Amino acid sequence: MADDADILVRIAGDRDRIEKQSLDSKLAYFSIDARRKSDGEKTPAPDFRSPFAHDIDRIIHSHSYARYMDKTQVFFQIKNDHITRRSLHVQMVSRIARTIGRCLNLNLDLIEAIAVGHDIGHTPFGHAGETVIAEVLQEKDAGTFVHNAQSVRVLQYLEHKGKGCDLTLPVLDGILGHNGEVEQCKYELNKSNLSWQRLEMNLEKCFSDPGYDKKVFPSTLEGCVVRVSDLISYLGKDFEDAVTLKLVDPCALPWGVRRVLGSTNHDIVNTLCSDIIKNSYGTGCVTFSDEIYEALKEMKAFNYDRIYGCQLIAKQKSKFADMVKSLFEAYLSDLDNTDEESSIFKDFISHFPDSYMKENRDERIVADFIAGMTDQYFLKQYNIRFLPISFDYDGANMIQRFGHWF
Repeated sequence: MADDADILVRIAGDRDRIEKQSLDSKLAYFSIDARRKSDGEKTPAPDFRSPFAHDIDRIIHSHSYARYMDKTQVFFQIKNDHITRRSLHVQMVSRIARTIGRCLNLNLDLIEAIAVGHDIGHTPFGHAGETVIAEVLQEKDAGTFVHNAQSVRVLQYLEHKGKGCDLTLPVLDGILGHNGEVEQCKYELNKSNLSWQRLEMNLEKCFSDPGYDKKVFPSTLEGCVVRVSDLISYLGKDFEDAVTLKLVDPCALPWGVRRVLGSTNHDIVNTLCSDIIKNSYGTGCVTFSDEIYEALKEMKAFNYDRIYGCQLIAKQKSKFADMVKSLFEAYLSDLDNTDEESSIFKDFISHFPDSYMKENRDERIVADFIAGMTDQYFLKQYNIRFLPISFDYDGANMIQRFGHWF
């Protein structure tokens, strides 16, 4: 009877053989080609999981992944449990991307790893938080902020007390290039861009040059599928959520969009996925037809005008922006004064080695801290810092907070 190591070696061999037989040999990225930065440091033990499946597990067991559950997608401070949160959005992207990838004979483990990690770096209160942190950093001449680059930063350099998750290069490349806010008709394979040097260069420029993130694209077709699936997943669902919240009328969707894509999230997702699959199969690229792409752009413009830019959302974003700026300045002051009783020291910096503070500007440290907050943790920190506290008849929560009466 074979020993345990022999069994695992056999399983890994069978897995690689099945991959080569089932995936498109010219277009898919094979697990056997996956590389980590730590490769060479030690001899890896036989693993029944593919490298990309291993990455999936590393991501979903991270602290940052757990915080997805209380992060805004579009509509914040909503008590309706059926409205999309960040955690649900990530699952939708994964499901859509896997469906497309399966039909195109691509690597589903790589697709899922990119999908589950793509929004890890998102701020509380969605793009409103991302925009404000970017503005504050730029005002202070301290670079900028984009969530896709922050996702790579978190997974590679902040998780596990600064050790990172040691993910494979194609996964990090796909996460950095996933920008679903920028639509494009056609995405082409470009494996020649896949290198650690290029990843680090792009990551650095995303944090230093405003707008550079729009120039970064995935190097694998799996990454391209996740990027387009991000767009597919939110267009119809955000419209559906807006209808549920009575922000828009269900008949408000332009006739051209309804005629081509459909008028429900189900129809919109199905139409876009079917079109991608039909037009991409065997071509070496991920592409929409011209008619579908024009309808997609029209719907995206509608969403930005009538939903993301509506007066109600704009007012809430403005309030949140003021809160972020206030808390950002407060934490900067705490760092400057070395106030070790501040939550930025107790809840964040204390989890990192001393090198973290030495290697990063104070502004970047504050950005890391705020970006990693859930919506409720952010509100709690803001209330503690800026609002008068309430206390019980016996002052119990005063003692709990301050440790004594004044």
